Amino acid sequence: MKVAIVGATGLVGNVMLNVLEERNFPLDELLLVASERSVGKKIKFKGKDIAVISIPSAIEARPDIALFSAGGSTSLEWAPKFAEVGTTVIDNSSAWRMDNSKKLVVPEINAGELSKSDKIIANPNCSTIQMVMALAPLHKKYKIKRIVVSTYQSVSGTGVKAVEQMENEILGKEGAMAYPYPIHKNAIPHCDVFEDNGYTKEEMKLVNETQKILSDNTIAVTATAVRIPTAGGHSESVNIEFENEFDESDVRQLLSETDGITLQDNLDTNVYPMPMFAHGKDDVFVGRIRRDNSQANTINMWVVSDNLRKGAATNTVQIAEYLVKNDLV
Repeated sequence: MKVAIVGATGLVGNVMLNVLEERNFPLDELLLVASERSVGKKIKFKGKDIAVISIPSAIEARPDIALFSAGGSTSLEWAPKFAEVGTTVIDNSSAWRMDNSKKLVVPEINAGELSKSDKIIANPNCSTIQMVMALAPLHKKYKIKRIVVSTYQSVSGTGVKAVEQMENEILGKEGAMAYPYPIHKNAIPHCDVFEDNGYTKEEMKLVNETQKILSDNTIAVTATAVRIPTAGGHSESVNIEFENEFDESDVRQLLSETDGITLQDNLDTNVYPMPMFAHGKDDVFVGRIRRDNSQANTINMWVVSDNLRKGAATNTVQIAEYLVKNDLV
């Protein structure tokens, strides 16, 4: 089993390395791939130094699986070239997510749709993954009619430059700006670029990707995405209207029994999800579950996950694990 990480020197690429090692992914050879300026750089994996190679060199090596986290333009250009030599690409960018010919996969929800013919598989957006993890079992039982979501997203979702901006501001240092405003002691309602409809791309990802993953275009979704000064972990306030009536205790029970979800919902002891507890973990944490008394069949919940783990690297590796386990590569 030969695996390539394309974008190995980036934030998500680094976490992918950690996840592969932690989960003891069954690989015989690991190719670390990045831009020409990083070729030759050494990165440690399982105690050994591995030299970074170029994308053309990686294609020539014909890996079985390529985990991509190098941006949309890189994926659009190079993922098909990997696929042409028989590599199965799992892409973490937005490049292929809404392509009707590509599967958009959260393994706990829809990995069963995958087949050997899927050579480019899309990994959903980080904020979408954690939300649909909580939504999927509820949609199956109660049928979701409408979702109103507000996100509180870590600067790590933007990348290294944003993390450095926040750290510089905390220290009172001048430095490069990833955002149009300071992020320390601030909240910026601007994740990704604005579209013609007044929503950002991040907000529209929550709309479109949720419908695709849950295979239901009738679900109405509206979103507001906000960047906040946390170093790791996205939080979401999610209001869900169902077609059918529900019982709060049944909702808690259902979520507690769902693989990949940890229920943290005890008001007596102030137990609820927070980014500081989700950091470095692979589960999605759900709490603050309560009925919305303003309208029928509606519930509120608070959903938190490490955006670099389940929101990106872990979900990608889980897809690869599914492919290997089911002999699809």
